Amino acid sequence: MNVLDRWRNPRKKMSSNRKSLLVATLEGFPAVIIFQLLGGPFLTGYLLYLGATSTEIGFVLAVTTVVNIIQIGMAVIMQKFRNRKRMLLIFASSHRILWTAVGIIPFVFPQDMWVFMYIVLYTAAHLGNAAGGIVWTSLISDAVPGPIRGRYFGLRNTILGGVSSLALFVGGQILDRYPGGQGFTILFMICAVCVILNISAFFLYPNPPFEPSTESNPVGMIGKPLRDRAFLKAILFLAVFLFVQGVTVPLFSYVMLKLMKINYETVSLITVVHTLVMMASYYVWGNLNARFSAQTLLLWSLPIIALACLLWGAIAFIPAIAVLYAVHIVLGVGLGGFNQMVFTFTIGDTPKSERPMYIATYSAITGFAAFLGPIFGGKVYALLIDAPLWVQIYGVSTIVGAVLLVLGVLVGRLVLGKELRRE
Repeated sequence: MNVLDRWRNPRKKMSSNRKSLLVATLEGFPAVIIFQLLGGPFLTGYLLYLGATSTEIGFVLAVTTVVNIIQIGMAVIMQKFRNRKRMLLIFASSHRILWTAVGIIPFVFPQDMWVFMYIVLYTAAHLGNAAGGIVWTSLISDAVPGPIRGRYFGLRNTILGGVSSLALFVGGQILDRYPGGQGFTILFMICAVCVILNISAFFLYPNPPFEPSTESNPVGMIGKPLRDRAFLKAILFLAVFLFVQGVTVPLFSYVMLKLMKINYETVSLITVVHTLVMMASYYVWGNLNARFSAQTLLLWSLPIIALACLLWGAIAFIPAIAVLYAVHIVLGVGLGGFNQMVFTFTIGDTPKSERPMYIATYSAITGFAAFLGPIFGGKVYALLIDAPLWVQIYGVSTIVGAVLLVLGVLVGRLVLGKELRRE
């Protein structure tokens, strides 16, 4: 129903499906502000402010993926406690509250405890996010009709990408005008308001009936996706790709802030451009999904991510700032396709009754690999502390990009290509 029709017939109510889509979109507004102001370059900056080393930063960046193993247990729990809206409210709210609570660390703990307490609160928060994530994915996949999923999530991600870009820009301006603890205090105050708005929005979510697994015991449930050879092969390949990617991509902000000494405003502007490009690419990838399968598009996204890492090598010949913008533009296109197509693949190409366990299996296996990547990457940068600066700034990323290109172009086509030829 368009605006004119609603004006002519104001008593006609919005359908439940449209209301669900609207709520899911609006709920994302405060959520992405929280994620952007507490994550990305600001997470790295706050950890540096607290006194974290590259190894500790790598560990923190990896936590968000390893905690996904909890989703296997959540997929089993969902079979008994089927009120997904209530579970979403509990776990997602705990994530928002605990993560924002890291802002009080400098005020209540001695300085030698700052990094440790950040890791504790951050890990607890993202355990809640992992548990709530599988609930949200299962719930939203039922709320959004299959034929429009690609376009809807493309449009939703595009809109939220605009909000993310604005949050990044504002956050960068705040930290440049109010350096040190004062700037971060302002960011955490903004996030506290968004936490209240986000939790309030969870109460408006739909709660469609849950379709339980056809397996009666947890072992049988876990075995379903593991017996799906095509699904398992795809996951294992993506796990390897994410491990290699994790060696450098999550540490881009560390390289810019710590090694290249770039200020927060410039880093935030680079990240804004990255987010805007990702925002636009979500819409494009979503429309392409109406013509091509999620696996096909997923395969296309891999070399683009590899190219983003390879571009770091251009710093040897081209001004660094120009290269960094190019890197993040290409990365935005690649990650936009990868993230959206992985999501569409796990909720669209899997059996509805077994979907929670398929999602959990994907998250657990790839999450563990993505956990090891940043930890290994942090160790690599720590070991290279005495190496020439060019090796630390763009040498590691360029080598990783070459490996990713081989994986994406050659190995990826061997693994996913067999499935594509069946289409």
